[in-house]
Order: sequence, then structure tokens, then C-alpha cells
Amino acid sequence: MKTQSKSNKPDNKAGNKKVNKAWLHDHINDPYVKLANKEGYRARAAYKLKEIDETLHLVKPGQLVVDLGCTPGAWSQYLRRRMSPQGAAAGALNGTLIGLDLLPMEPIEGVTFIQGDFREAETLTQLEAALGGHKADLVVSDMAPNLSGISSADAARIEYLVELAIEFAQNHMKPQGALVAKVFHGGSYNAVVQKFKEAFVTVKPLKPKASRDRSSETFLIGMGLKGF
Repeated sequence: MKTQSKSNKPDNKAGNKKVNKAWLHDHINDPYVKLANKEGYRARAAYKLKEIDETLHLVKPGQLVVDLGCTPGAWSQYLRRRMSPQGAAAGALNGTLIGLDLLPMEPIEGVTFIQGDFREAETLTQLEAALGGHKADLVVSDMAPNLSGISSADAARIEYLVELAIEFAQNHMKPQGALVAKVFHGGSYNAVVQKFKEAFVTVKPLKPKASRDRSSETFLIGMGLKGF
């Protein structure tokens, strides 16, 4: 049986504590975290979608919108408010919102939530029932893989999730619709951009101000499906 003396561990623990304290300090003082708390959003991510929408005018009342990887629900909250006649977090809703995630999500009034993997038949059946024979006007995906730190493996995971989002849009979105997907600068970025260009008439990259400077995340927006 292998043992490790306590003298080998303090540096790692100290390092982790420093990282955790730094993250906590940044998080508490983050203006978007403060704004999310003030405005009732579950996460600062709401402001990423807000900036994308305000730049490209993607969300309109009366639409059918699917939110992939929706938990904890900040994007669905933003969409729900945009599609409310008064911009309210509750009450009347002009449109249809469907959220999908592997993880559970606290209910949001007006949002149909499906927990499951949309690659599986059971989840797909639930989704098609929620769609009611209609196709989405807009698909948004904040999905991200669990990163391992091994660049080649992580690049493959990221590319795979984006492929799934594109395939989902091709199967369940109107030809003139739009897909918003989170991607990361790195080994998979050029390949992912190419896949977007193959699938969509117009492709725009956008890094919202709410995305932290040190984060490699950005968003690709594909508008108008090719082949229709």
C-alpha cells in the first residue's frame, strides 16, 4: 500500500486555497454577478446571451426557442423575459420555450424543461411532443464539456458538442433560423468554425463583455441553414 507523508501535501493545498480565494474574490466583486443577483438571474451567463441578442436581434416575441444545456436556467430566464409582453419574469408569455439538459433545473414559469440526452430516443420523443409538429426559430447552446486539461482530448470533446448542436439545429430548426453555440479558442476552434460555415449561410463570432477576459470561450452564431 502506498502512503504519502503529510509534508508532501501542504504546497498543493496552499495553492488550491490561493486559487479558490482569488476566484471567490473575483466572483464576489464581478459586476455581472452583482447585476445577476440584483435582477434575479440565476447566473451571470444571462448577460452573454443578452449582448448577443442585442447585437444581432435574434429573439422575437412569438418564436419557438430551444435552449440546449439550459441548467441552471439563466439563458432560459433571459429568453422568457424577452418573450413576455412586459419583459416580466412571470405571467404572460408570447412564444414557446423548451429547455434541455442532462442535469435537473429548478422550474421557470413558461419554460418546458426536459431532463435527458437529446441523442437518446426517449428524450427525443419528449422533445418532439413539446415541439408539437413545429420547428424552432432559434436554438441556443451553452453546452460545455468537462475539460480534462489534455488539449487534444478537450478539443475533440468541444468539437463533438458543437457538432451535436449543429445537427440538432439541422433536424429541428426552421431553414431561416439561427443557432448560438458556445465554443472555445484552442485546438478545435478552426474546425468548429468550418463546420458552422458548412452548415449556415452566415456565421458570426462574438465574445460578449460578460465573458471573462481570461476565458477562452467565445460564441458562434449561425444564421440561415444551407441546403434549403
